[in-house]
Amino acid sequence: MKANSADDQKWTAIFRHWLMEEAKGDPAHDRQHIERVVITARELAGQEQLSLEIVLPAAWLHDCVHVEKSSPQRSQASLMAADHAVTLLREWAYPEEYLDAIHHSIHAHSFSADIETKTLEAKVLQDADRLDAIGAVGLSRCLMLGGYMGSQLYSLDDPFCDSREPDDGAYCIDHFYKKLLTLEGTMKTDSGKNLAAERTEFLKCFLSQLGKEIGGNGE
Repeated sequence: MKANSADDQKWTAIFRHWLMEEAKGDPAHDRQHIERVVITARELAGQEQLSLEIVLPAAWLHDCVHVEKSSPQRSQASLMAADHAVTLLREWAYPEEYLDAIHHSIHAHSFSADIETKTLEAKVLQDADRLDAIGAVGLSRCLMLGGYMGSQLYSLDDPFCDSREPDDGAYCIDHFYKKLLTLEGTMKTDSGKNLAAERTEFLKCFLSQLGKEIGGNGE
């Protein structure tokens, strides 16, 4: 499937219709998140010279099952999404030959599942999803989700985790140290690595400014 081909436009319309009618999520895993991941996955696929038969449906459906962050089933969310995505694609008569690779891409994209990415398409989806967790959008998502979950912005005693383990269930800023600042080192594609370096630098600048404003060291 080539970008902007008739098949691409047909399936994009199908996926977007499903997204508008059926998708569920939290403020950080909403329709806008899916649309951004699709855009980034297209960009990375182009850089890697991949066609879209696997990358496109995997990007649209990678969060088709929503599991709350606090749920004990959170680490199973990507497997549940992969299974449901294959069910949906079969209902829509998507070519069977791509389903195993789509399933793997969705299953392996998750940070919490910690599954090895065995294909380039899986690496592209994982990079695209993780890139949406850093930079200006990632910062905004972190704070939105923290508010949604009732977290405080930062610890008054140790805002930047200088002498304690991060607790991102209690403090939004702790999520930077537990996850967000580590994502640059997990990128699998060269284009993903370049984008991640730029977006991670933005996060570090934010922490530095926050430190100046609250009287701490966020660097």
